[in-house]
Amino acid sequence: MKIVKTLQQKKLAKDEDGLSTVEYIIILILIAVIAIVAWQAFGSAVKSKVEGSTSNISSLGS
Repeated sequence: MKIVKTLQQKKLAKDEDGLSTVEYIIILILIAVIAIVAWQAFGSAVKSKVEGSTSNISSLGS
């Protein structure tokens, strides 16, 4: 009986399927946090550049 229990414990110790899922979730969360921080840091600067470019393009057409 003890041999069966030891074999089951070794099998469970080698099972790493759930670990990769957890790692992917952590990476996805980190990417989301970085994207949110970047959006807040550069959002207004990008918006003003796009608005300036839009007005320049509009003035070329008239």
